[in-house]
Amino acid sequence: MADNYQNIFKKASRTHFYSSLFFPSKQRLQVNRLYAFVRRADDLVDAIPQQRVEFLEFKSVFRILRSDKPLGETILRKSDIDVIQSFVNLEKELDFDPLWADAFVHSMELDLTEKSYQTMEQTMEYIYGSASVIGLFMSKILDLPESSYPAAISLGQSFQYINFIRDINEDIGLGRCYFPASQLEAFGLKSLDYGEVKNKPEAFTKFVALTIDQYRTWLEEAQDGINQMPHRYAVAIRTAAGMYTWTANQISKNPFVVFEKKVKPSKWQVIRTGIWNWIGI
Repeated sequence: MADNYQNIFKKASRTHFYSSLFFPSKQRLQVNRLYAFVRRADDLVDAIPQQRVEFLEFKSVFRILRSDKPLGETILRKSDIDVIQSFVNLEKELDFDPLWADAFVHSMELDLTEKSYQTMEQTMEYIYGSASVIGLFMSKILDLPESSYPAAISLGQSFQYINFIRDINEDIGLGRCYFPASQLEAFGLKSLDYGEVKNKPEAFTKFVALTIDQYRTWLEEAQDGINQMPHRYAVAIRTAAGMYTWTANQISKNPFVVFEKKVKPSKWQVIRTGIWNWIGI
């Protein structure tokens, strides 16, 4: 079963999977269980067409298993039930605040109903559930003090913002835009559709620069927390952060690259960066 969690994680995120290899084995296995759960939920809402019924069943099964009630008939595969049960067990083992998983499920459900956001407050609500709580889960897995939580939240926000930029074209294909309309309007953009931004290249370039600046601000807010981690943990986190910064730098050079390909580091780039972080280069 552990291999199943690892395979789900590995297929979902090259950066996070290979960065996590630098954690001690106990924490690495717990991270696999966490990411198997969040990725399966995310896969259901990101499928084309969306698997709405399956996601709502995923949510229902999660709540039933979490409450220790008997599970009746379900359309979910046994492998998905195992993933949910494993996360429920992890939540109890490590005493996760249940509101964290509730926020995550809420954000995933928003992907079924919300195609655009009007204000930054709405976008931040989505980011909290889809990314910030992942940082909080990780803080518990690494047994970090509550004083680390603000840094964990900022780090999650920063990673998600780069994902939003990197995935602009993919999200348009899904009919979504996570950046608030109020922010786009400030640059004279009606949308981030290629047909719109190709005619306003300067505006789009400035918009991307602003979002990357926000990424760097949130990442800087997280640095003190990362610096206070035990070295073994900090290596993995710095490696992931380094890959997000690499992605941000590539997009900064040519913002329109997001319409040409998905900017992602290679497996060996992640591993090499992890080794450099391990030995202090």
